[in-house]
Amino acid sequence: MSELAGKRVLLINDDGIEAPGIRLLESLVREHTDDVWVIAPDEERSGASHSLSITSPVRVRRIDERRYAIKGTPTDCALLAVHELLTDRKPDVLLSGINRGANLAEDLTYSGTAAAAMEGTMLGIRSIAMSQVMALDKQPYWETARRYTMPVLDYILGCEWDYDAFVNVNFPDNPPDEVTGYRVTIQGQRPPGAFLPERRIDGRGVPYYWIVLDYPEGNALPDTDLEAIANGSVSITPLHLDFTAHSFRRHLLMRMREHPLPDPGKASHT
Repeated sequence: MSELAGKRVLLINDDGIEAPGIRLLESLVREHTDDVWVIAPDEERSGASHSLSITSPVRVRRIDERRYAIKGTPTDCALLAVHELLTDRKPDVLLSGINRGANLAEDLTYSGTAAAAMEGTMLGIRSIAMSQVMALDKQPYWETARRYTMPVLDYILGCEWDYDAFVNVNFPDNPPDEVTGYRVTIQGQRPPGAFLPERRIDGRGVPYYWIVLDYPEGNALPDTDLEAIANGSVSITPLHLDFTAHSFRRHLLMRMREHPLPDPGKASHT
């Protein structure tokens, strides 16, 4: 029996409610539970990160009984789902995606897909972000995500869960039969320069800029999500909400013991 059986599942994405990835995910999840809710942005919100709409109103459009289009960010969608639209019962699981494109390494700092899972975790819901890696000049292998989504979800949801953690899953840019396996990974870090401003000129001769993706090669280190995808494996990365750099904190504490900062009450004033 699937780990989703009998569960209330909330689906969010950042590609928009009509995107093929969230439609695929909905069809897969509905094979295992009928308590599925799609509450997603009304248009693409890629790169929205963990932003909130605090300077403009958030509008809600009901599409049908369990599908709502939100004029807002993926984070707004999670908040509205829990606090306004599903008040009778909180979701058991939040699934974000399936994103069209990678969410690896530093992508997570920009990703609205990951942000929805982060917000779900903050709301006390087991949350998983999922992405189908693709070459920028090609179409994604949606059949790869179709084949491997449910085995991965059952594996993850069958585990004991840390209350302050979520999981980031990436399916490789390979046809289904060429996937080499599954890897539990750590977040990688690409060399600098993945996002670059490209200068252009509009029809009136006025310059403007377009932020373009230009992923540099390198840093696919052992056990990272980058290495797993480079080797054709499904990458499963558990992540904490705690951003603390614990090793660096130890260095700071050691330096403070060896070179104490001035006592605020005795600091000289000029």
